[in-house]
Amino acid sequence: MAIREIRVVPDPVLRTPCDPIREITPAVRRLVEDLLDTVNDPGRAGVSANQIGVSLRAFSYNVDGKIGYVLNPVLEETRGEQYGDEGCLSVPGLWYKTKRADYARVRGIDLDGKEVVLEGSGLMGRMLQHETDHLDGHVYLDRLEKEERRAAMRYMRAHAA
Repeated sequence: MAIREIRVVPDPVLRTPCDPIREITPAVRRLVEDLLDTVNDPGRAGVSANQIGVSLRAFSYNVDGKIGYVLNPVLEETRGEQYGDEGCLSVPGLWYKTKRADYARVRGIDLDGKEVVLEGSGLMGRMLQHETDHLDGHVYLDRLEKEERRAAMRYMRAHAA
């Protein structure tokens, strides 16, 4: 339906844990369409609902040619470790080395209420953790060491529009 504008730090919607989706309504179906359209823009691996201003537990993904979504995702399992560059549409212009589990598995539902399980390592594992963090009211900067986080926040304040 639409590529939606991405909310950026310090927008409070990014720091508020998202509500579970209790019923599949026409508004939830439109949200999923917008999430899929928004993540399909080049260079995007994932978009959470709160990044487009909707405080519901849903995200879309675009990793290794696979595009999809999950509603009410729960991060069930992580293992291993990766340490690599991470960025975020809600923190434009900044990339930091960030420690994450290498493998992650998320369980949720689709628009028909059927169970969805997404899992993977590398970029898929990082995206699953990154997007569920968003839905819990966190951005990846929260995972940085204190001095790096301070520098990132200074940068964000200096470059706020």
